[in-house]
Amino acid sequence: MSVDQVKAIMRAKDAISSAKVRGTQAVIGFDGFVDEISEAVDKRTSPDTYKRIETIAEFGERIGKAAGLSTNIELVPKVIKLGGNGPIMANALAALGLDVTYIGALGRPLHPVFRELALKARVISIAQPGHTDALEFSDGTIMLGKLESIKNINWESLVTAIPLTEMIDLFSRTELIATVNWTMIPYMTEIWQHLIDDVFSVINYDEPPMIFFDLSDPEKRSPDEIAEALRTIQRFNGPCRATLGLNRKEATQVAEALGLRLSYDPANAPLDEITKAIAENMDIYGIVVHPLDQAACVLDGVFCIADGPYTAHPRLTTGAGDNFNAGFCLGQVLNLYPKDCLILGAATSGFYVRYEYSPSLSELLDFLDLWANNVGREFA
Repeated sequence: MSVDQVKAIMRAKDAISSAKVRGTQAVIGFDGFVDEISEAVDKRTSPDTYKRIETIAEFGERIGKAAGLSTNIELVPKVIKLGGNGPIMANALAALGLDVTYIGALGRPLHPVFRELALKARVISIAQPGHTDALEFSDGTIMLGKLESIKNINWESLVTAIPLTEMIDLFSRTELIATVNWTMIPYMTEIWQHLIDDVFSVINYDEPPMIFFDLSDPEKRSPDEIAEALRTIQRFNGPCRATLGLNRKEATQVAEALGLRLSYDPANAPLDEITKAIAENMDIYGIVVHPLDQAACVLDGVFCIADGPYTAHPRLTTGAGDNFNAGFCLGQVLNLYPKDCLILGAATSGFYVRYEYSPSLSELLDFLDLWANNVGREFA
């Protein structure tokens, strides 16, 4: 058992136990999806029982063998729930006690999957939601998105739903802003540019708010588009304290788009090296990179790394990264030490993948105790 890890977990717990969370204002946007989460069947043993395809590699092998032949793969729906990086992150922040306003593609009228979020937060819908078929495996998720309605998320739909004067007032009162899922929103870079030029340029903050960005797997976008998005994120640093959140795959994609020179190719570079290299190049307030079992960040020039409460048997992985982002941002908005932010992100995600929902603040505190008592061991 790592004594230092236990101390870090308990310090993070003590920090949020005494912090004033309720009343903290957050504005999150702008996507929205209906997630249909399924498992792929390997062998069906009876009308009611089956063995699932356990890993993405096994699923890929099954598909590869079908080349030139065709095949049939049965999907078993497990749950239909609210989806999209923004709604999942907003739901997690609201569960933790923040006063959340969510702006996004939630349907008109509101789609039933977002009713739970609407009970916890103020919601403003600007378009119909997309649809995601999410195939769950023990080592990750394959998300198949249907995005036609997401094309309607643009600056015009935003200012139609929220007139510019109201938008300026809303953003002037918030302490945390998160704008996520750049990859799937074709006009997100344009939205960011308008936010900088038309909103943040006219607000005089006593203390710059935190603003969090998540590209959300930009593999399908060109390196030039990714580079432009990263340059636009840099423009937020000053009016706000800008943080870019990346999973390990996204860190590789960003490093490649930035042309970073590392001791290994970006996909195999050590976590500390790639995190520091992206932070040095981007020169913004924060960079956080979170693989499955660890996370690292540079916040305001301070580098930290922390292990997470990894489990080889997650019950739900779709949304795990969004829950990490929620916990991490909670630490940021409370001005906690960078390692505390990593611990809170990892704990929020660790709770979510085990129990299939986002924790309340009290549940997060209990989970931190559970984690501290099981450091170095896998636990349910």
